[in-house]
Amino acid sequence: MLTRTLLRQSRLLTSLPPATSASASASISTSTSTSTSLARQPLASTISSRLPAPARARIQTRRWHALSATQALRAEQPASDESLGDSAPAPENSAAAEAASKADHDQDPTTKSELEKKDREIIELKDRYLRSVADFRNLQDRSRREVSAARDFGIQKFARDLIESVDNLDLALSNVPAESLVPPPTPSTAVVEDTNKELRQLHGGLKMTNEILMSTLKKHGLERFDPSEDGERFDPNVHEATFQTKVEGKEDGTCFLTTQKGFRLNGRVVRAAKVGVVKNS
Repeated sequence: MLTRTLLRQSRLLTSLPPATSASASASISTSTSTSTSLARQPLASTISSRLPAPARARIQTRRWHALSATQALRAEQPASDESLGDSAPAPENSAAAEAASKADHDQDPTTKSELEKKDREIIELKDRYLRSVADFRNLQDRSRREVSAARDFGIQKFARDLIESVDNLDLALSNVPAESLVPPPTPSTAVVEDTNKELRQLHGGLKMTNEILMSTLKKHGLERFDPSEDGERFDPNVHEATFQTKVEGKEDGTCFLTTQKGFRLNGRVVRAAKVGVVKNS
């Protein structure tokens, strides 16, 4: 403690002017015997009795500044230590908190059940969407088929009613004898009266009308067919068998006679043809 007091006094003396420093050194050297008691007293009270007033004021000012700086340093040091102590483990604490929150999230049964519920809802909504798209496409295809069928078979009822008139016209043409349609010879020596001229003209007009009518019906998809002309085999979807008989030179199941011709409307059978079928066995 004494050594510290002497060092302080020497530092203060070196900072003073020469005259003041000399007088202070003389006064301090004479008071060496009482240095032990002065060491136990405050520095200001020890030097104040031996220094002039300006020196004492300067010493007190510097001492006050040093004391203030020391107190400020001591006040800042614990705060910095506390801040270091608090900030150092921050990363560890944050990592631990994140791990704990993640573990809680993973182990939370409520959250897990909600996620599973949302997944089920997504799957259900996706299934509904796909089913709606499929239903809409099926509706488009069905509507397209219905429109096509209405366009192709809209005249089906009218065609069935018209078929009877076509049959009657065809029957009238087929009942005229072939020999009545042959004109008589006209030799140069005699004049033969032509009695079938009007019949032949009527038959020609009916035949022309029948051809025009069938051509018009074909433009609208209505066609007449005769299975016996090509010797078609019997088909229950197209033909209607009225009788069976033996016919030499014909295969079994062949249509050899047509009693009523059939009609198709755009490929659909409107009326099946009535035929006779060969049965030799």
